[in-house]
Amino acid sequence: MVWRPTLPTKDSARLDVRKTYKLYVGGAFPRSESGRSYVVNNARGKFLANASQASRKDARDAVVAARKAFGGWSGKTAYNRGQVLYRIAEVMEGRHEQFSAEVAAAEGLSISKARAVVDAAIDRWVWYAGWADKLAQVVGSSNPVAGPYFDFSLPEATGVVAVLAPQDSSLLGLTSVIAPAIVSGNTVVAVTSFERPLPAVTLGEVMATSDLPGGVVNILTGSASEIGPWLAGHLDVNAIDLAGVTDPEEATALEVAAAENLKRVRRPVDEDWTESPGLSRLTQYLELKTVWHPIGV
Repeated sequence: MVWRPTLPTKDSARLDVRKTYKLYVGGAFPRSESGRSYVVNNARGKFLANASQASRKDARDAVVAARKAFGGWSGKTAYNRGQVLYRIAEVMEGRHEQFSAEVAAAEGLSISKARAVVDAAIDRWVWYAGWADKLAQVVGSSNPVAGPYFDFSLPEATGVVAVLAPQDSSLLGLTSVIAPAIVSGNTVVAVTSFERPLPAVTLGEVMATSDLPGGVVNILTGSASEIGPWLAGHLDVNAIDLAGVTDPEEATALEVAAAENLKRVRRPVDEDWTESPGLSRLTQYLELKTVWHPIGV
């Protein structure tokens, strides 16, 4: 006897497939080692999904993955990094409708406004991709010296950058803080918006299916107030972006923790993510290396 599945009819009720979104660490999608998750609702309070709630152990694992990926990523040519960022934009374009639906639900926008936000996020990836092989010419310099030397100052990536993502802008804001860090060769550990994490996790799925090496971007869902202090004080994190911190006292405490190993700290400011981003985030996580070379030798 051959078993044949019974297909649902148009009048039959279908159970929702409720998803628990995972973390994105080292190019893989693990659950939190703590086993915790939390409920994610839309802007009207209706259930959307469950999201893994990252722990400080997950944050440490993400830093390890980011450090491991740093050498290979920073060693790629600038042109190649630009190609990878452009590929992210290409894959996002193919999942435009999914991103639009998730942004609309997360931020309480109409679908037309959500599509405009997704358009802007994709365009921003393309914009930063275009800067990949131009940044050294703009930021670097040939320095005049009194002597028989060539003297050049060249930008290099800082290292591992921790990002506490904006709480209100689930996709455009997240793109605006991740893309400028990685295009110059840094690797990132990003903590998403607590209430609006789903577009960020979908972005992680895009990165996993693009050409971005595993570990270059690591995405943790959960509370920035819980994970942030451990990232700020982690001695293998070289810089931290406090874009998503809204409490001035919390921001000060994170700056104090970051001072333990002289991290670069980008303080939280009110930002309109729809405005032209400029170069400040591109240059925030760069070190300038000066090279002297004798003439005529």
